[in-house]
Amino acid sequence: MIRKTLLQLIYEAAYMQRWNDHMRPKGFTELDKQAHKMVLAYILGKFEETDRKAVIDWTALIDGALFELLHRIMLTDIKPPIFHKLMAYKGEQLNKWVLDKLEESGIYDVNGNLRDKMKLYFFDPEYHPLEKKILKASHYLATNWEFQIIYSLNPRLYGIDVTKAEIENELEEHIDLAGVQKLQMGKKTQNFIDFVGQLRFQLRWAQTARIPETSVMGHMLIVAYLSHLCSLELNACDKRIYNNFFAGLFHDLPEVLTRDIVSPVKRSVEGLDALIKEIEKLQVEEKILPLLPLSWHDEIRYFVEDEFQSRIIQNDKVRNVHSAEICKTYNSNEFSPIDGEIIEACDKLAAYIEAFLSMSHGIKSHNLMEGHELLYSKYKNKIVAGIDFGQFFDYFKLENLL
Repeated sequence: MIRKTLLQLIYEAAYMQRWNDHMRPKGFTELDKQAHKMVLAYILGKFEETDRKAVIDWTALIDGALFELLHRIMLTDIKPPIFHKLMAYKGEQLNKWVLDKLEESGIYDVNGNLRDKMKLYFFDPEYHPLEKKILKASHYLATNWEFQIIYSLNPRLYGIDVTKAEIENELEEHIDLAGVQKLQMGKKTQNFIDFVGQLRFQLRWAQTARIPETSVMGHMLIVAYLSHLCSLELNACDKRIYNNFFAGLFHDLPEVLTRDIVSPVKRSVEGLDALIKEIEKLQVEEKILPLLPLSWHDEIRYFVEDEFQSRIIQNDKVRNVHSAEICKTYNSNEFSPIDGEIIEACDKLAAYIEAFLSMSHGIKSHNLMEGHELLYSKYKNKIVAGIDFGQFFDYFKLENLL
């Protein structure tokens, strides 16, 4: 069961500001960094699979990333040098404290034996070492991406060259990964990382003030994790877990090219929504896919095209189905299922929670209140593939505002 406390906890990352003792632009929240990190984890994992023929346990990698996110949230905004020293000297005690505190979040109530997996992840060095290495490398690559901007704005700040050397040293520790080598070349795949990074600066609900402000990039990660939690509740097969997470993570990828076109605009003229979809599809083909290896193109298309349509691959062809059919007949790796209906419901739930959080801070603009009301009216009794989204929406009704 997915509890309200867990959903609220994940959103805590949107409040956590990074580099907040440096001059910095917006888009430097912990949520944005974690989202960028997972795009990088996908890149590094795919290169290990395609170039090194490594076997990646993607479910373990996604679970591990969630554990790391919750761990960071629980320890709040400790500066990285202090955080690493604390972990070096008191890591076991801190990890135990975090695991105990997470009891209150409800993470252990989610299907998938997450309590035991989290213990192994933090206490057993032999537990999925390759997946841990990919996540650690992704962490430092995302940090370095931020730091390149920070350094350009703070070149004379005391100690910044020490920080620069520390990050570079950590990246060197992971140079044996094929993807790190590719990205160090600064060619097309690095351009993809930079391109996607623009979504960190693209705010959602841009027409109204909000607390916390969330970017398109951060929203994509929220949808990915909500989809992942739903996948665990449904006892999804490994390929379905992988597809639902990364389809959720990339579902707004075309917006790096088109920006966030709000639903009322899409619905304002008949046929406009379909035209926007066609333009997005063309832009993905012309601008995004050329930045990635050719062998990955079909998978990216599968993730981002008709993102809210549940589908499988059968006889080498994409076939549209309902998520209820996936649960009953196609919950198997051979069909490579994606629950587009669940991803859509998670997308709307994320927007609904964003509106609720702002209103809980006293920001009650017309756009937020209308959006919140419309979303609730659509999903208040909604069940998708056995997942009671109506209950999730009830968690964040206006009457529950403190």
